[in-house]
Amino acid sequence: MLRRPTLAAKPAPARPAPPPRAPRPARAPAPSTYRVASGAFVAPVRQVPAPATTTVGGLTTSRLNKRMAELGLCSRREADDWVEQGWVKVNGVVATMGQQVTAADRIEVDKIAQGFQEQRVTILLNKPIGYVSGQAEDGHTPAVALINPRTHWRDDPSRNRFSPPQLRGLAPCGRLDIDSVGLLVLTQDGRVARQIIGEDSVMEKEYLVRVVYQAPGQAVPRHPGERSAPLQEIDERDPVSTNVQAVFPKELLERLRHGLSLDGEALKPAKVDWQNPEQLRFVLTEGKKRQIRRMCELVGLKVVGLKRIRIGRVTLGNLPVGQWRYLSPNERF
Repeated sequence: MLRRPTLAAKPAPARPAPPPRAPRPARAPAPSTYRVASGAFVAPVRQVPAPATTTVGGLTTSRLNKRMAELGLCSRREADDWVEQGWVKVNGVVATMGQQVTAADRIEVDKIAQGFQEQRVTILLNKPIGYVSGQAEDGHTPAVALINPRTHWRDDPSRNRFSPPQLRGLAPCGRLDIDSVGLLVLTQDGRVARQIIGEDSVMEKEYLVRVVYQAPGQAVPRHPGERSAPLQEIDERDPVSTNVQAVFPKELLERLRHGLSLDGEALKPAKVDWQNPEQLRFVLTEGKKRQIRRMCELVGLKVVGLKRIRIGRVTLGNLPVGQWRYLSPNERF
């Protein structure tokens, strides 16, 4: 196939460089409350300053999308989308992509963006064994495939009704291994995702963990990416067959609470207590890959079942395995 010749574009005439702009003087912070303007809502402007990224005229600045996420307005990705649509103003001027702002700058978001945000859903799923929490891998089905009208919990108190657009951009907030069960949060709302898995999140996640005791040295620690043996499904009504609590040393229980390291880093303190003689209750504020199994292996315990029952203030409750419900308007993580 012959290609059509292209014409070289003529170089544009050089333009003189604009004179340097004087640094913007510092402004006194405004009160940290929302005030409603015509057609827009205004973010609070007195917040903890963002980590330094740039210094202009002695003022610390950060990218606009980062600042909006810190204010709890949206996720960084949503902020970029809103800026592209012209829905964001800084000090009354339409914002530009990548703009730097200070903690004293006033950020306004058009109510059109707020309307889009209110239509986004957050879904709570009781994930069964055999589903991966994120993208399909090794031929396994992602948990989002369970979000359909047939698996919607009939006792869901929410007034929401399922529609296919609710699947668009629906993403899991954190992982739950293929053979772990329990509460998995999927959301279209970047604010919810940042609350649960943001880099500065300290939200509690609570787990029930069934274990057997192998004694230190018998359990071989695994590499983070290495597959562990398949787990059993935990049911709180299952009878207790082994009294692990009676033989497990109390000093090792204290090490689970604080004193272990993974990947060369000390773990944050955890709440660990016996739920019954063969089941532990873990409450973590971090989420390293296969963290609970690897912690247990370091003290001679082997995990045979793991179930997440709470994230923040939201609990799994009576939601049946394999079914889902909407996060209701009065629920907060």
